[in-house]
Amino acid sequence: MAGFRFEALDADGRLQRGVLEVDSARQARLLLRERGLWTLEVDALAHPAPRAGAGLRSRSSWRGGLSASQLSLLMRQFATLVGANLTMEHALDALIDQADTQAAREVLAGVRGEVLAGQSLARAMERFPRAFPEMYRTLVGAGEQSGQLPQVMMRLADYAEQRQALRNKVGLVLIYPFIVTAVAAIVIVVLLTYVVPQVVGVFQHSNQTLPFLTRALIAVSDFMNATIHYWLAGLAAAGALFYSALRRPTFRHRFDALVLRLPVAGALVRATNAARFASTLAILVQSGVPVLAALRAAAGVVSNLPMRRAVEQTERMLAEGGGLSRSLARTRMFPPLLVHLAASGEASGDLGGMLERAAASQNRELEHRVAVLTSLFEPLLILGMGAVVLLIVLATLLPIIELNQLVR
Repeated sequence: MAGFRFEALDADGRLQRGVLEVDSARQARLLLRERGLWTLEVDALAHPAPRAGAGLRSRSSWRGGLSASQLSLLMRQFATLVGANLTMEHALDALIDQADTQAAREVLAGVRGEVLAGQSLARAMERFPRAFPEMYRTLVGAGEQSGQLPQVMMRLADYAEQRQALRNKVGLVLIYPFIVTAVAAIVIVVLLTYVVPQVVGVFQHSNQTLPFLTRALIAVSDFMNATIHYWLAGLAAAGALFYSALRRPTFRHRFDALVLRLPVAGALVRATNAARFASTLAILVQSGVPVLAALRAAAGVVSNLPMRRAVEQTERMLAEGGGLSRSLARTRMFPPLLVHLAASGEASGDLGGMLERAAASQNRELEHRVAVLTSLFEPLLILGMGAVVLLIVLATLLPIIELNQLVR
């Protein structure tokens, strides 16, 4: 049996959506007809995952994505159900009933159909690569082979929650400077394009020689009024071109390499990717996944291309007989602390535990760097905005002050 997504109309003309588990689309239409529904659309949920480099993607490759919080909750519920000795079919039935979104129900119904067809859980998840990342599928496969599927799923749930918590914490720290910057830019643009021409324009037709600061402000205001549309169009075009260029691997690699060389942003990007890599590799190794396979899966969570290439280079050197720590050190892409802790783990036989410590250390370093950056950035931003507004106010008040002196 397989899962089929349907859309149909009932006798009152209301749209009904859901999932059916039948052998074919024809059987799904017959079943809907027996229920008194007028079928609009019937689509199969499970399709083979797209091949690398394929120009077209199946619908399952882009539909049915799950957020980090949904995936974490799903793994924890799945681990609890499987740990309670429920069969895979009954566990998936319970998860489908508990799912709170249509996308989650469709994905789980598709996985259930593949499992009932004789596929393993990991192979069934491969049908939905958008919902289940490669690391999750690798760990589930390792858990099935070792008989420790509930424990592995609990680790996956903890991993997803930790990543989401770190992302939320960093996002909350950065959101205030972003809002202040946006508000400052909007205020300055409004002052230059609307307020200044209304106030200072009164003095332009007088015989009084305006102060230099006022004349400069009028020139800037006229320039902004004359070119604001071109600036907006240019920014939109530049953003579209930059986004398009980032989709090309060569440009993306050069840009990511440039970011790593920046004084502040480079350290943040390096710490973020090192923390992701170390935590992912730790959970894979601790779950019994071979180091080579773990490196292959962990490379997928590294967003910076030069660092991802370093992980792939480490995998090749490890396949040739090198050690993990020595191979990581030769790439010169990862922090020394991560390399030293990996070496300690190899020597003591506790590689997973040492990598977990390295991930925790990188997370603390990332939080510290972000906190320091924002604590310095916020007052500088406020001072800069205050200085610009002060110049605008002075340029507006200077002619008025000179007129008062002439009247006296």
